[in-house]
Amino acid sequence: MKYRRFGRTGWQVSEIGYGMWGMAGWTGSEDDNSRAALQRAVDLGCNFFDTAWAYGDGKSERMLGELMRANADRRLYTASKVPPKNRRWPSRREYSLDDCFPPDHIRKYVESSLQNAGLQAFDLMQLHTWEDAWLADDRWIKTLDQLKSEGLIRAIGLSLNRWEPWNGLQAVRSGLIDAVQVIYNIFDQNPQDELFPACRQHDVAVIARVPFDEGTLTGTLTRDSRWPAGDWRNTYFVPENLAASVERAERLQTLVPAGSTLPDLALRFILAEPTVSTIIPGMRKVQHVEANLAASDAPPLLPELLAELARHRWVRQPTQWSQ
Repeated sequence: MKYRRFGRTGWQVSEIGYGMWGMAGWTGSEDDNSRAALQRAVDLGCNFFDTAWAYGDGKSERMLGELMRANADRRLYTASKVPPKNRRWPSRREYSLDDCFPPDHIRKYVESSLQNAGLQAFDLMQLHTWEDAWLADDRWIKTLDQLKSEGLIRAIGLSLNRWEPWNGLQAVRSGLIDAVQVIYNIFDQNPQDELFPACRQHDVAVIARVPFDEGTLTGTLTRDSRWPAGDWRNTYFVPENLAASVERAERLQTLVPAGSTLPDLALRFILAEPTVSTIIPGMRKVQHVEANLAASDAPPLLPELLAELARHRWVRQPTQWSQ
């Protein structure tokens, strides 16, 4: 496992981290498998774990706390997120700070998350949605700075809306935050244009989420893929999105190097971007952990292949189903 500097915090974090949504918010997850996968990740050198109160109303945070106590002798970095008060993902332009992150709400959920995990502090606390317009109302940052001064959190971050990397530029340039979490993968390359240069200029860490495009870039989805009732993917992979996503993934198969896989290609594409501090794939089974973390030890992709992958950029706009 290789490690990268996490922006101005100076932390050395594993370049493959761990996204913990799937073990609490998707069907098909089993707690014993999740615990085994988490521990295997630690044993292989993963030290950055990203969760949120919204992942199972604290279930994922509780599992992270268990992992921390089982590995008290290791330096593991913990990240969680405050849910928006109105429980709407993504944020929309008409939502105010009071709709989503009034000061008392931020404090309530930071304390609740700490209680869930049984931790004294989180290394990184993020707002789970964001609008750059909220910079005009400094109550959010005053509250987070106060929690930081109390020792309950160590750094402040934002999770940017799907397909809106522009809607965080001003926050990065403000100098108020330490990290941004953004969708970045073979399809969603837009952060390269403005967000990544701003993060480099202001030494803001980048957490790359959704490296497999919610599953498309694993190569396992088909036009007939379906999920049990209540699974979030049913609302995201509506017919027009599923068909288009599968078609684009199929076009990539001819670019996968011999002896590799599409998921490995997807991760190594992201690792080629030095602005990224860590990638957080969702992993619920030991074999997924072993395969994904191995990408860190693989050689870098050739420039010719990266140039070819750049042509697969897919510019998308938020819709009623994109969440």
